[in-house]
Amino acid sequence: MKLNENVAAVVTGGASGLGEATARALAARGVKVALFDFNEEAGNKVAAEIGGTFCKVDVTDEASVDAGFEKARAVHGQERIIVNCAGTGNAVKTASRDKATGETRHFPLDAFERIIQINLIGTFRCCAKSARGMLDLEPLEDGARGVIINTASAAAEDGQIGQCAYAASKGGVVSLTLPMARDLMNDGIRVNTILPGIFDTPLMARASDTVRQSLAATVPFPKRFGQPAEFAAMAVAMIENDYWNGEDVRLDGAIRMAPR
Repeated sequence: MKLNENVAAVVTGGASGLGEATARALAARGVKVALFDFNEEAGNKVAAEIGGTFCKVDVTDEASVDAGFEKARAVHGQERIIVNCAGTGNAVKTASRDKATGETRHFPLDAFERIIQINLIGTFRCCAKSARGMLDLEPLEDGARGVIINTASAAAEDGQIGQCAYAASKGGVVSLTLPMARDLMNDGIRVNTILPGIFDTPLMARASDTVRQSLAATVPFPKRFGQPAEFAAMAVAMIENDYWNGEDVRLDGAIRMAPR
């Protein structure tokens, strides 16, 4: 798909990190970008800087997502691109024992469900509603109508200790890729997924220098965190290459995550 001022895009989680970098990369190519995010202050700031539109959206709430698409489309028209970067994680063992008291506990099921709701169901909710809108677009070259890019994680394949919920949610996103591409193939909508490794996002910025250096050293090459702009470059490549469809691709410096 050729990126220009005639193309509209939605980026979820667009107020920071991987989503912000992707929104900036698309806007730099002339694309009209709407940011879906829960952080109103950051979202409005980024939108103002890139000439985009901010929509306060909670991806776990259907009415909120519907309102976001309605606002974005009223300003930019129907999107041909959606990049889903909204997500979160936690670190809790399936079951554990308190070393001091000997008390046992299991993973709180509401905490597990929250991660699934945001990362997996929230992603699918935005995909389905965006794809429905794309069906009414006039086809471009090769009958193309739109592109969906989802964000999983290297944890989908190498989940670490305490990552059951996160790994399950991201594994679900990977598993959506091929059947969704097949669902939409006759309507000219492509679907791909990126599995980032350790990236320098706001979450990682809160870690101590010691932790950051230790994590960076585990990456085979280059021995550093991935940069959000590198994720954005991958997303743009997937969008622009019309033969890239139904694929999930790791972007991780060849890391394979250890148990801890």
